[in-house]
Amino acid sequence: MAHNEYIRYLHTRTFTPLKRLIKLDLADCNLFNIPDRIFIELPALQELFCFQNNFRRIPGAIRNMENLTHIYLERNRIEAVAHNSLQGLTRLKYLNLQDNRINVIHDRAFQDCQKMEYLYLNDNLLSDFPENSFSGLRHLKMLSLGGNFLRNVSHTWFQDLVELEILHLDRNRISYIEEGAFENLTSLISLHLNSNDLTTLPFSVFQPVYFLGRLYLFRNPWECDCRLEWLKEWMENYRLVRDIPCASPSSVAGIDLMDVLFDRSPEGYCLDPVELNVTSYSPTPTEEPHSTTESKFSSLISKFLLQEGTPGEVSNTTEVFTNTTQLDGLADGVSSGVGGYHTTSITYFFQLLPLTAAQAVIVLQAK
Repeated sequence: MAHNEYIRYLHTRTFTPLKRLIKLDLADCNLFNIPDRIFIELPALQELFCFQNNFRRIPGAIRNMENLTHIYLERNRIEAVAHNSLQGLTRLKYLNLQDNRINVIHDRAFQDCQKMEYLYLNDNLLSDFPENSFSGLRHLKMLSLGGNFLRNVSHTWFQDLVELEILHLDRNRISYIEEGAFENLTSLISLHLNSNDLTTLPFSVFQPVYFLGRLYLFRNPWECDCRLEWLKEWMENYRLVRDIPCASPSSVAGIDLMDVLFDRSPEGYCLDPVELNVTSYSPTPTEEPHSTTESKFSSLISKFLLQEGTPGEVSNTTEVFTNTTQLDGLADGVSSGVGGYHTTSITYFFQLLPLTAAQAVIVLQAK
C-alpha cells in the first residue's frame, strides 16, 4: 500500500482479516491520521512503516501494541511526543521520529519503552528536554539529537544511558556542556559534537570518559587557549580526534589545535597564545590642487603669449610688451613691423585685468 498518494483515509476494519500480519507498510501516502482502533485486530504486528505522510501527532492506534518492535514515523509533521504517545510499547526497539516538527517532548514520554535500542529525534525543532526525558532507557545503544536547536547539554539527560554507544549532538547551537553530562556513558564509543558553537571543552566534562572510540569536534569556533591543552595531549596520545581548527586567539587562528605550541612560564604553568595587535593602514588618495580664478587667468595669458610664430615675431612681441607697460598713452594703432598684431592683443589683455577670467576670454574672442 506504500507510495500511493491517493490513500487519504483508512477504515477502522481495513486490516481486520489480516490477523497474522507482521509487517505493514503505509509509507509515502497522503494520510493525515488513522483510526485509533485500526490495529486492534493485528496482535502479531511487529513493524510499522508510516514515514513521509502528513501526521501531526503520533497515531494513537499504536498504543498498547505490545508486539511492535520497529516504528518508522520520519518525515511527517509531528509536533510533540506526549506522555502517553508511546504507552504500552513494551517491546519497542527502534523508533524513528527524525525530520518532523517536534518542539516538545513531555516528561517520561519513553517510560514504557524500556527495551528501546535506537531512537532518532534529529532534525526537529527541539531546544530543550525535561530532566527525565530518557529515564529508564538502559538498553539504548544509539541516540540521535542532531539538527535541532539545543544550546546546552544538561547533566541530567543521559544519566540512565549506561549502554549508549553512539550519541549525536551535532548541528545544534550548543555553547555549553554541564560538568558530568557524559559521566554515566560508560559504553560510549562515538560522540558527535561537530557543527555547534563550542569555544572550549573543559577536561571535567569528559572525565573519566577516556574510552571513546571517536570524538567529532570540527566546525566549532574553538578558542585555543590553555583550557584545551588537555585535549591536544589526548589527541596526540590516542589519535581519536582530528580537524580542530582554532578560531582564536588571533596568533593561532586557522591553525589546527594539534599544531599549536603552548609556552610555559618559569614556574611551569601553561601560557595562553597572545592576541595579535593587528592594525590596517589604508593610504588616502592625494587630493588634486584646486584651480582658482587667478591661476586659470595666468594660464590663459601664458598660452596666448606662446602662440606659434616666427622668431622675429617673438622678438618684436617682447619689445612691444616692454613699451606697452611703459607708455600708457600709446595709440591703439601703434605697432612695430609684423609684431603689431601681438602688441594690440596684449594691450587689450592688460586693459581687461580688472575683469574676471570668464569676461576676459569673451572680450578677447570678440576682438
